[in-house]
Amino acid sequence: MTSSRPYLVRAFNEWILDNNCTPYILVDAGVQGVQVPAEHVANGQIVLNISPSAVKGLMIGNSALEFSARFGGVPMQVSVPLIAVLAIYARENGEGMVFGSEPGTPDPDGTDPDAGTGQPPERPSGKPSLKVVK
Repeated sequence: MTSSRPYLVRAFNEWILDNNCTPYILVDAGVQGVQVPAEHVANGQIVLNISPSAVKGLMIGNSALEFSARFGGVPMQVSVPLIAVLAIYARENGEGMVFGSEPGTPDPDGTDPDAGTGQPPERPSGKPSLKVVK
């Protein structure tokens, strides 16, 4: 199956905006393909305000999130592969979602844990497991 992350990011963004809050995303700036202002990266991460008043042309596709914005008055095109989005939340109350790693997606260092085996990833025996997301 395809990654659920793009669908969840789009849904949480819409939900946060519908509740008159400001959507922020936490991004792992070390992931290959991330284009963000390096001077605002701290500890390998950056928090970006993706509200309509802060960005222009927000596109949340199935592989990347893109928009243009100003940082310190300087315009910049921002591109974030969705695998680099660690969380999306409302600035006002912290409500949102933190993402874990998904089976079959590459690690942040660019390696695919299932590459080269020619086999589908192993599933644990027994019942499928779900985790509670608050």
